[in-house]
Amino acid sequence: MKIVQRFLALLVALFIPFVFAGAHSPQRFADNEDESKAKARIRSDFIDALNLVAENYAGNLTQESYDKLYKASILGMLHTLDPHSGYFDKKEWEDFQNDQRSRYSGIGAFIGQRNGKVYIMSPFNGTPAYKAGIRYGDQIIEINGESTENWTQQQVSNKLIGPEGTPVTVKLSRAGAAQPLEFKLVRGSVPLPSISNYSLIPGGIGYINMLRGFNTTTFSEMSNALADLKQQGMTSLILDLRGNRGGLVDQAGKVTNQFLYLGQKIVTLRGRPDVFQPKELLAKNANPDDYPLVILIDRGSASASEIVAGALQDHDRARLVGENSFGKGLVQNIFPLQGGAGLTLTTGHYYTPSGRLIQREYANRSFYDYLFNSDRDLTKRTDERKTDSGRTVYGGGGIDPDVEVKVSTKEFELRRLWWEPTFQFARSLVNGQIAGFPEFKIDRQPNHSHRLQAGEYAVNDKLVAEFKKYLATYKAQYKDSKVDEARLAKDMEWVRRQIRYEAVQAAYGQEVATQVLYDNDVQLQRGIAEIPKAKEMSERIRGERAAARANRNGKDE
Repeated sequence: MKIVQRFLALLVALFIPFVFAGAHSPQRFADNEDESKAKARIRSDFIDALNLVAENYAGNLTQESYDKLYKASILGMLHTLDPHSGYFDKKEWEDFQNDQRSRYSGIGAFIGQRNGKVYIMSPFNGTPAYKAGIRYGDQIIEINGESTENWTQQQVSNKLIGPEGTPVTVKLSRAGAAQPLEFKLVRGSVPLPSISNYSLIPGGIGYINMLRGFNTTTFSEMSNALADLKQQGMTSLILDLRGNRGGLVDQAGKVTNQFLYLGQKIVTLRGRPDVFQPKELLAKNANPDDYPLVILIDRGSASASEIVAGALQDHDRARLVGENSFGKGLVQNIFPLQGGAGLTLTTGHYYTPSGRLIQREYANRSFYDYLFNSDRDLTKRTDERKTDSGRTVYGGGGIDPDVEVKVSTKEFELRRLWWEPTFQFARSLVNGQIAGFPEFKIDRQPNHSHRLQAGEYAVNDKLVAEFKKYLATYKAQYKDSKVDEARLAKDMEWVRRQIRYEAVQAAYGQEVATQVLYDNDVQLQRGIAEIPKAKEMSERIRGERAAARANRNGKDE
């Protein structure tokens, strides 16, 4: 019963203020009898229901059980409003805020799960893991004396992350080492940048991968990347927003502002007039970057990334390549709650410069259906709009690319088959366990600032022959694996590339290793092919602007 009492106290202190936090003042509800009665009835019904559960449920209810009931009740309430309003418990709220701040506190390493075990894939530059000498391929076997056997990647991550300055002891198994290695680390602040990598592609094409969302440092990161790429000789740009789930609207506005002229509309925000005043974001850049621009989008591009893509498409400033975006046109405000929890609540909608609300339909459908079954939205859109040059675009179902390029399902099959054996082979290779390949042995920390050269860590026929031998050992250990030499001959190109990717990751980190995959990224390659058309678009805009200036100057005379 003490657990129930504590739960009810938490309910009164947190749940009721939460329902209307940031939207109305207590005085307003006191003046409205119907709303006041409704609020009291909700509280009464919820407490009655909880008491009935506590007194009559057949199972054993623990504090954890009540925490789950509490969280589920709030999420259920919010999801009757829309799919994107959400509740975060204390731990989730801390993680959410860390994402917004572009940093977290831990040992500073990218980890991954392979064959049911969790490994270090790359220590981040300058972090506690990096300074201690933790390397690619090290298997995490203990954390603070607790075995990680059968742990998931998330469970390991939860144990490694903690308050800055606190100690954590990690025991690792390294290929070729006779005994496990133990590291006593002190957790530190770890940057989590928006831009996962950028590089100059042959032909003067800059490439910026903005995978991790729009956070507090996004625009400054992009400015630094653009400055570096220009110094290297960039004459056009591909901005990769695939998988970018969104984030801060002001940062999306600043990124868009980089490419639009003074006074051009970026986005319009509208909500309930009494709590959310309409707002227009306009470009303030008198001298924007006007080189050819291609943007890559896919099903994972959402919210703030759609603001960028939608604005630049509406103004005919960028060529969009890839797949239809997610379709999230809702604006959430962030509300911290008592006790360290928090929520995001939809307070408005955003519209692209042409007037498109790109939000997909979510009424009368399940949360799962909304997230994963979006194709039906594309067949019944009626919100037709025009870009600056008169091209037709549609609202109500995400943003359509100008050039659609779908990713083959074969890529997912290859990854499922070969991802783990290529990693295990590469792990032995970079630790000097594959005889005859000393050039692949990596006994140093990754050089994250390295610029990858075409011939580095090339996988030749001799190394492929060693991989064939390794497959027999792998098959004996993992008997349910479907890989064999016949399948290897069919998938040889993919396997060569993946082994090279793993070796480069060990040598230079995940960001540099991504460059290994460029040649076989069909959407990126099509983006490169669209640069000439993007150039035509930028030249047309430049010409129109010059003509407008000449016309104004003529009138002034």
